[in-house]
Amino acid sequence: MMINGNGHDAYCYTGGKPYSPELPTAVFVHGAQHDHSVWALQTRYFAHHGFGVLAVDLPGHGRSKGEPLSSVEAMADWLLALLDAAGARNAALVGHSMGSLVALEAACRAPERVSKLALVGTAYPMRVSGALLDASLNEEQKAIDMVNIWSHSTFMQKPSCPGPGFSVLGVNRRLMQRLSANQQAPVFHTDFSACNAYANGENAARAVTCPTLFLLGKRDMMTPPKAASGLAAIISHARTVQLDHCGHALMSEQPDAVLDTLFDFLR
Repeated sequence: MMINGNGHDAYCYTGGKPYSPELPTAVFVHGAQHDHSVWALQTRYFAHHGFGVLAVDLPGHGRSKGEPLSSVEAMADWLLALLDAAGARNAALVGHSMGSLVALEAACRAPERVSKLALVGTAYPMRVSGALLDASLNEEQKAIDMVNIWSHSTFMQKPSCPGPGFSVLGVNRRLMQRLSANQQAPVFHTDFSACNAYANGENAARAVTCPTLFLLGKRDMMTPPKAASGLAAIISHARTVQLDHCGHALMSEQPDAVLDTLFDFLR
């Protein structure tokens, strides 16, 4: 589904069913150097079980046009404009990694528009090392490999998703490579810089009034669970779930557990 709400065509995956704003809306926001496809299993289930689904490609990612946005705040404004264009009066927001910051900031800017908030693989502050920032600009393949290794708790998921012999690390690596090849702008560096610079997390958390879920991987090396504890303490009504045998790539390492936890929370 293509939506034009802010001068550029934005792509949203709708889970295999036409999006209807009359249904409860669930919006899924990907992380750095990713696109809507990281939510494939979860979004398809939601779309076939009573939700209107919008799994976005942020600008400059996947099928969405335009340059990648340079700040979390700009991405949050873009997301809210997309909801307007789609006719969604309010929505549950689910964000992974960088996307969790975007969802958090959007909930702060328009609390009346956000019914529930799920922060997956989140941290605040979401600092990126100088070495990784430099690699994302000057040695992108090296940065892809570093992040891909650090995002997974093992080299062989058991059982693999979606079945034996399927390379979880290989798929993620190829997705990041494809995004890099399809864009002239330095998407990875822009995304990491936005995460590193975001400084409104605590203020945004104080503004959150809707039901909130922290969904974290116990073996996450990119955003360790303790790095989310500050936000979780501010959002006193939040619920935290930590998944065993899981790193930063929660949706591919523990796809069923992520789906079950999110669906139980959002329904």
